[in-house]
Amino acid sequence: MAAASGPGGTASYTADSECRSIASYTAIFTDRRITMAEPARLFTDLSPAAQTNFAELFEQAQAAAIDRSLRDLPGSFNRKTVKGRDYWYWQVRDLQGVNRQIYLGPDDERLARLIQLHGEGRSKASSDLGALAAACASLGCMTVIHQHFAVINRMAEYGFFRAGGVLIGTHAFIAMAGMLGVRWSSGWRTADVDVAHAGKNVSLALAENARADMHDAITSLEMGLLPQQSLAAGPGATYITARKDIRVDLLTAAGRKGDVYLYEPLNVSLQPLKFMEFSLEHTTQTVLLSGEQAVLVNIPSPMRYALHKLVIMGEREESFRTKIVKDAGQVAALAEYGMLRSPAALKTAAEDLMQRGPGWRSRATEGLRHVAAYHPEIAQSLGEVLKAAAPARGRKAPSTAAAKAPARR
Repeated sequence: MAAASGPGGTASYTADSECRSIASYTAIFTDRRITMAEPARLFTDLSPAAQTNFAELFEQAQAAAIDRSLRDLPGSFNRKTVKGRDYWYWQVRDLQGVNRQIYLGPDDERLARLIQLHGEGRSKASSDLGALAAACASLGCMTVIHQHFAVINRMAEYGFFRAGGVLIGTHAFIAMAGMLGVRWSSGWRTADVDVAHAGKNVSLALAENARADMHDAITSLEMGLLPQQSLAAGPGATYITARKDIRVDLLTAAGRKGDVYLYEPLNVSLQPLKFMEFSLEHTTQTVLLSGEQAVLVNIPSPMRYALHKLVIMGEREESFRTKIVKDAGQVAALAEYGMLRSPAALKTAAEDLMQRGPGWRSRATEGLRHVAAYHPEIAQSLGEVLKAAAPARGRKAPSTAAAKAPARR
């Protein structure tokens, strides 16, 4: 669903000028399909055995989550359509007679089959998730460090993902790898090649109608995570340890005000973030791994996540160089995957972004400049995808002048 204009109001440039900027990153088209100059460089395919084991782990984790959600809660399955996509919920009536809904996931063949099996009393839930998780890790599926997994798993135990919460940031990027059947290239791993290190931040985002006690979930970990103070709402939307080795950010889509505010249904403060709504629409599910443990999480659609990162990069200052380098790597890896393996999904996400107004388009153009500094060929091809997705009246022939990428230092 396209918005009339992007955050930040109307700028002085025109759609034509935006498209001329984007068009400076050109790609080769063959029969209307993008052709990459070289084979994939930023991801490698998992083995068939790894992909098969991960698919089984995901199905078992989803079945286990459904069993936990529905056990001793009489109710019924309910399907809702949100912005053109169907989602499943378990609807129950509480003691006050109020209908409550537990989020189960987006509609797909796998979830529909699990719902049918549950209705027939033939659940596929398994108690051997640990063995499956360990097998996936040994076969090359990407994992996260235990400390970060503990935070995310505790949020899951307290109903964060059942309430519709979404894991974002680098942990979501790592989780996408198994879902897509790939392993990202170096740049997001520690010295231990079997463990992907996402940095010290754990980032999560919530829809406005989510309900769960997130403050208790975080503080019950006994990891010394304390909320940072916010002048606007008391305890802030960021939790951090005294050693500053773990940080948890709670985010939501920005409304008219950008201040941190206390959201009572969650018993936690949230930090609104511009453009976040793009990643919170059309979410999907996958499994996050750590050793012999696995947890079912909601994550953004990979192509929407990539383009959201691109827009956010257009907001970053050069002083955030480390974040820019990391974001550029993630955008490039996902864009490369999208152009080689999932062009339709990339095209759909690009069309949505480019129709949201000049504020979105100008930031996407600026984000492309950052990507071009590290991955010029991919930035060139992605720029052509965005140009083709722009509103028809703003399209012009690709410019022959190369856009100047930020200097690498």
